Amino acid sequence: MDPNKYHRNELLAQTVIKGLQSRNMTGYYAADKKEALQKALELIPEESSVAMGGCMTAHEIGLISALQEGNYHYIDRDKMEPRASLMASYDADIFLTSANAMTDDGVLVNIDGNANRVSCIAQGPRKVIVLAGMNKVCSDLDSAMKRARSVAAPSNAQRFQINTPCRKTGRCFDCKTPDTICCQFLITRYSKHKDRIHVILINEELGF
Repeated sequence: MDPNKYHRNELLAQTVIKGLQSRNMTGYYAADKKEALQKALELIPEESSVAMGGCMTAHEIGLISALQEGNYHYIDRDKMEPRASLMASYDADIFLTSANAMTDDGVLVNIDGNANRVSCIAQGPRKVIVLAGMNKVCSDLDSAMKRARSVAAPSNAQRFQINTPCRKTGRCFDCKTPDTICCQFLITRYSKHKDRIHVILINEELGF
């Protein structure tokens, strides 16, 4: 990464962290993947039950491998029926996720197809850990929504190989196709429960 952009991200992360604090959420800064992994493991006590909501960043920083190899109860949704996986996630000690986008004053934006991820962010698991590269940070809610719909959603449609217009064109059509993954929108502007939502900002380009 260009040194000037890297330093700019360092400064911007502190602004985002202050915004999160004002919204009853806790933010952390990680200079790279290694620091992000270390911080995440500090937030996850051993023997915790840990669920995940489709977080590519957790894989990219090596967190999923660490959980599978360590003294944790990792709930692998790929090995469970969807309904059983969802109910186990609701009751988990820790829920891992990313954000499709966030504002520089700490508002989180997420879009979901089956609502497993957004519902767990909103309520259920005892602690939510959000892992997000600084590429997810936007200047305001409007640009964050545009990023979620025009960058994150088409990229995920490509990943899942689903039949949506955005997969074919790379841009959002506000579609109502059966395969749409833009069914539920969650804007988290404040957390009612202090110390529940923790956001690790990583100074790398990660996820979608």
